[in-house]
Amino acid sequence: MAEFFKLFSETATYTSLITLTFMEIILGIDNIIFISIITGKLPANEQSKARTTGLSLALIFRILLLLSITWITGLIHPLFTIFDFEVTGRSLVLILGGLFLVGKSTMEIHEKLEGTEEDNSETDGVKVKSKSNFPALIMQIVLLDIVFSFDSVITAVGLVKHVSIMIIAIILSMIVMLIFSKSVSDFIHKHPTIKMLALSFLLMIGMLLFLEGLHVDVPKGYIYFAMAFSFLVEMLNLKLRKKKNKVSK
Repeated sequence: MAEFFKLFSETATYTSLITLTFMEIILGIDNIIFISIITGKLPANEQSKARTTGLSLALIFRILLLLSITWITGLIHPLFTIFDFEVTGRSLVLILGGLFLVGKSTMEIHEKLEGTEEDNSETDGVKVKSKSNFPALIMQIVLLDIVFSFDSVITAVGLVKHVSIMIIAIILSMIVMLIFSKSVSDFIHKHPTIKMLALSFLLMIGMLLFLEGLHVDVPKGYIYFAMAFSFLVEMLNLKLRKKKNKVSK
């Protein structure tokens, strides 16, 4: 306990905590987007529960992985070799997770374009969303939570040496994501073009995970810059469309 208080009496500790928390929030944006899109298939009264469950599971996975740092660091060691390609536990997780995310994003885009995303049945003149299988959706969220958790924890281990700081940073980042998850979800589902853009982001992230699993180093800074720039352009388009709608009325 004395060592814990000594650790948090140093200025460098808070610098590391803030930096890691910020990084975890950025890495968690992918998770929020995926959860928001998946939970949109549920009835309105179940969406909040699913988002909270998904993010809570992500927090649990991250903490459990942090408490298994020796095992995590072992994942970077080769399991076997195929034609001079060293296959590690981490690469397998990233390849399978990337393929899952690419496949899921492609299916969601297909449903969006083909118009099969929602049930067209009506009750008293009001459209009702078809009831998706809650456990099945939670299972999909869990699978992606595991993949994103590996990426998150490996980043944390690379930035900070103390597990206590990592756990606090991950808890803080999850609290921030829980607070803003509903706003993000509502915004995505309110604007169809934003939802399509979000799905495109997930498709790109899936490819990035797959390439990382193949030991292809793709600077994430370029990816996040491209995503931010695309989002900014779409926000300008939304503002322009809103302005045109006001003029036409």
